[in-house]
Amino acid sequence: MSDVPLTAPSTAPAQTQTIAFRGGGFAPHTHRWVGVAVFVVLILIAEWGTRTGWISALTLPRPSDVFKTFGELYSSGLLFKHLGPSLARLAVGATLGACVGVSVGVLIGLFSYIRSGLVPLVAALFPIPKIALLPLFVIWFGIGEGSKYALIAFGTFTPTVVATYAAVDNVDRTLIRMGQSFGLSWWSIVRKIVLPGAMPGILSGLRISLAIAIILLVAAEMLGAEYGIGAYILQAGSLYDLERLFAGVVILSLLGVLVSAIIAMIERRVLGWRT
Repeated sequence: MSDVPLTAPSTAPAQTQTIAFRGGGFAPHTHRWVGVAVFVVLILIAEWGTRTGWISALTLPRPSDVFKTFGELYSSGLLFKHLGPSLARLAVGATLGACVGVSVGVLIGLFSYIRSGLVPLVAALFPIPKIALLPLFVIWFGIGEGSKYALIAFGTFTPTVVATYAAVDNVDRTLIRMGQSFGLSWWSIVRKIVLPGAMPGILSGLRISLAIAIILLVAAEMLGAEYGIGAYILQAGSLYDLERLFAGVVILSLLGVLVSAIIAMIERRVLGWRT
């Protein structure tokens, strides 16, 4: 026998190394302070330029004067008197146009006969400038709220339809075939595969549609509206009151930021499966 001593196997625990999760590549990260910093820098540059004379007061008012105008609007109650009707018109018109647009877009994406009948019609309506139809809507629905709702709804409808059926078309067909191979029903495939897969494209289309709705809201309120952000901007422009004019523009910008934040919140809630 060999005189070499036998050594017992080592019972020391093996060292483990933690590896960072690398499955979230290309996922967007939110840095809210960057956007706020950009706005602050631009406002400071505008304030400095208007105070030093580098920017003419005839072309751009001081941001401090615009903020002062905001305070006067709030204290006088005119802010909510103009903002309330605008929000109501935007909510009614955009909701109607978006709901009908998503429904029609899904039907176009799912059914070939509906696609054959409606895609040429949508293609004919989509390039028409919606603002050019405002006089026609006034003739059809009157000078009151009906024409404003119709213009906003129609302007929201067409881009939503295009974005929705394009999103349905872009759903991975491999997933659909997999569902068919597992014996899922047609409705189960639509509900569990097609609609979730199309949702990112639908929400992206809604961002554009709602931005168009805000533009059409201003155009509609500039014709025959006593109160509203568009009417306020028109009054300020006719008086060449730059502070009030830019205050109205800032309100519209904040309204766009609010709409974008709502869409982002919906995306986080319904698209959590992408992370």
